[in-house]
Amino acid sequence: MSKSEFALEFQRRTMRFAVDVIRFSAKLPDRAEFWDIRRQLVRSASSVAANYRAACRAQSRAAFVAKLSIVEEEGDESAFWLEVLDQMKTRENDELKRLHVEVEEIVRIVVKSKKTAKSNSGKPSSNSTFDTRHSTFK
Repeated sequence: MSKSEFALEFQRRTMRFAVDVIRFSAKLPDRAEFWDIRRQLVRSASSVAANYRAACRAQSRAAFVAKLSIVEEEGDESAFWLEVLDQMKTRENDELKRLHVEVEEIVRIVVKSKKTAKSNSGKPSSNSTFDTRHSTFK
């Protein structure tokens, strides 16, 4: 798989994660203790997708790594809020577990991508790390 194919597929994956979190959050109880959690979880999950998309448009390797750092942080925050919800659970929730596994995988991939980009920092690069002509919007 080429870099541009990987980037496009990973954009789709992070977008799916964001949409899945939004749908999951809509099903949370409408009680005060869930309001802030819902807002923070949706914000951090959507930030994962938005900042990965921005990373793919980075004009330098340093900007790419900086955006990936934001993706990592927001992914970790999403994992935190999912863990809070897990601690509050009154019953098992397979969707909650699936979302947690997904965000942990996303964060692992991003960390590896950051390491690879940093180790390639001495090599010449084009203005953009990935082909940005594609969009996940249909």
